[in-house]
Amino acid sequence: MSGSLTSAVFETSNGTKIHRIPLEVFPNFWAYVYVIQKDAYCVLIDSGSGTDTSHENLLSGLEKIGIQPSDLTHVLLTHAHIDHFGGLSKLRPMTSAKIGVHELDVQTVAHHEARLALIGRRLASYLAETGLAEETRDQILSIYRFSKIIYQSVPVDFTYEAIDMRLDPFEFIHLPGHCPGHVAIRLDDVIFCGDMVVGGVTPHLSPESIDAHSGLDHYLQALVHLQSWAKAARLILNGHDDVITNLPAHIEATKQNILRRMSKAIAALREPLTIEEVSRAVYGEMKGYNQLLVIEKTGAYIEYFYEHGLIEISNAEELERGLPARYQRLREIPVSEILPKERNHVLI
Repeated sequence: MSGSLTSAVFETSNGTKIHRIPLEVFPNFWAYVYVIQKDAYCVLIDSGSGTDTSHENLLSGLEKIGIQPSDLTHVLLTHAHIDHFGGLSKLRPMTSAKIGVHELDVQTVAHHEARLALIGRRLASYLAETGLAEETRDQILSIYRFSKIIYQSVPVDFTYEAIDMRLDPFEFIHLPGHCPGHVAIRLDDVIFCGDMVVGGVTPHLSPESIDAHSGLDHYLQALVHLQSWAKAARLILNGHDDVITNLPAHIEATKQNILRRMSKAIAALREPLTIEEVSRAVYGEMKGYNQLLVIEKTGAYIEYFYEHGLIEISNAEELERGLPARYQRLREIPVSEILPKERNHVLI
């Protein structure tokens, strides 16, 4: 996250060493990658963003632990967000390591330009539906397309489902929501959870109208699966924060953070509002990249409310004329009914 991070060395129950390398993936925004040497494997988990600074941090971090890019046998991606996979463009010419990713993220990594165009078109349609002014929409779309400057498509060597979610000592679980192809990776009693649980904030979410297998329903179900799958884990290593030793507490804190934002949104919806108006009610005025993040996250909340029958569209006739939808809650909704613990979250 913001502020510099620190390198560290961890050890699994079987004595395998894990090296944590901090990268400044964007100005004042940091992320971790991990290096594991086990038997014939020399594995890099995630690769940074691919900016010059991120790439230099990666190379110097590898050098400090006595590894050259040519020593790597595999690069395993937790998910296809630019701060986790963008480094492949600069790394690929320096290594013959096999690159692995989940099937649902292949297009983003291996056919990036076409995927960017496709999702960009969906994003443009979504932004028009939010009620944002055209000039603001154009600015947000320009920000979205910035990754085209720093990343060019890199072929993928294998996908996780195709190898039955296991690569010898490494085991994978698919956890969609934050990203369609997000996975966690287990080695002995240590789990690499990517961005599934991030300290102090909620991972980014977007509505499924932009990208299938994203959205709040998928993410909530993924949290349930992660907590069950990681029950015997001693350490949880993530992409941006320090080591997690109490995963259930972090998951509960994440749910409470989501609930606080959703409570603000449902309170605002006592009157008909566009998605843009709900976003301002929940997050205040935002600019630049943060505006893109909050307008997508608000869309994920509205999508969840609508699909679960908590709100309705109040301006059907205007909607038919091409105006943005206005949403309004159907009734007074107690906080306990927004994300009740007993809800059986279903993938949609």
